[in-house]
Parts: sequence; C-alpha cells; structure tokens
Amino acid sequence: MTSNLIVEAKNVRKSFGGKLVLDGVDFDLPQGMIYAICGSNGSGKSVFLRNLIGLMLPDSGEIKVFGRRIGKEVEFAPDTGALIDQAGFLLNENALFNLMLLAKISGAASPQRVSEALRFVGLDPEDKMPVKAFSVGMRQRLGIAQAIMEDPKLLILDEPTAGLDFDGQREIYDYLIQLKQMGKTILFTSHNQNEIKLLCDRVYLMKSGKLTLWTEMLVDQDERAAYEN
Repeated sequence: MTSNLIVEAKNVRKSFGGKLVLDGVDFDLPQGMIYAICGSNGSGKSVFLRNLIGLMLPDSGEIKVFGRRIGKEVEFAPDTGALIDQAGFLLNENALFNLMLLAKISGAASPQRVSEALRFVGLDPEDKMPVKAFSVGMRQRLGIAQAIMEDPKLLILDEPTAGLDFDGQREIYDYLIQLKQMGKTILFTSHNQNEIKLLCDRVYLMKSGKLTLWTEMLVDQDERAAYEN
C-alpha cells in the first residue's frame, strides 16, 4: 500500500449492455478524512462504490483496499463497513436481532459491539419494536449501525441522508463527525451541497464515467469547524 492511501483504483472500467458507466476511473483515498462523490443520477457513483467494496467487479482495471486487490486477493474490501442503497433487514424482527444475525454470519462483531453500535446511532438494543415500524430515519440509523458494528477503518455510504428531514440529516452529520474523530475514513455519495461543504475534506465529481477532484466545490472550513465544536 502506497504511503497513507487506503484505496487505490487504477483505470477502472465498467459497462452494462454496451453502455460505458465507468470510463478509466483513477482514484486514491488517503486515510482519516471525510470524502464525498457527487454527480447526477445515473452518473456511476453507486456503481463505483459497489466496485470498491467487491459487490461488483470491474471489466478491467484494478482496485486495492488496504493494499489488497479486490476480486484477486480478497473477495470483499477488508476492514470496510458499507451502506449501499437501503440495507436489507428482516422487517418483522427488531434491530438487535437483525444485527446479531449478521454478526453470526460474519463472526466479526461481539454481542457487546453490536449493542454499542446501536447505542452510538441512538437506538436501544433492548427495544423490541420490529423494523417494519421504524421511521425512515430509524432505518437509516440502523443501516449505519450495521456498517460500523465490526469497527471498520473505512466506511463507504451511498447517500446516507437521502429521504431524511432536517433533524434526521443533522443526526447523521453528528455520527459522521464523531466517526472521523475516532480515526475512521469516510467516503459517501451525496446530492446535497450544504452537507458536502459542512462535512467533507475533499469532494469528487463523477461525470461521463470520469471521476475528478471538484475544485469548484469549496469546503466551508469555518462553518465546519464551528459545527464540529
């Protein structure tokens, strides 16, 4: 792994039905900051995230996460938690049951760690309410709890505030800031320029299958510092 880079993507290409979605994407992600990828619907943001974590493999090119080649040395991105689209939970079961089931499959999160992840996002591990009765915000928080319960170093989140009201968005912002302060690296997609300016250290733009640093999107350092404090 090069220096402090935890993600290295080189010349990544992906097509669907003859349509080129990722066109030779190069992307390096240093550790310890919050990053965003912006772009219009259908621009390839979610496809790129799926390739990064191993849910989908590129037609060509190479992706390394923590120095391990996805699809070659490892099947899925190591030490990475992800929330892509809406997490699939058993709707008739409660939050703790759902996460404990996932923990048993992975073997990477203790019952104590699962409970800690739920409390971190403001959910009660003892609450018996089934997920089908959760609000949109509660389901999103449960999805984030699922992503962090194995204490990963890297978090990849696809539009984590989509569909949330103002208060719900602010809750997610607080979680992401706390996670960054805990040393996590966070990469998320977003359409919300205000949250990008508030949260991000660096912003990328996905357009026409290319990913570039969005120099016109300037992060509001003063506003972010005031919010974090």
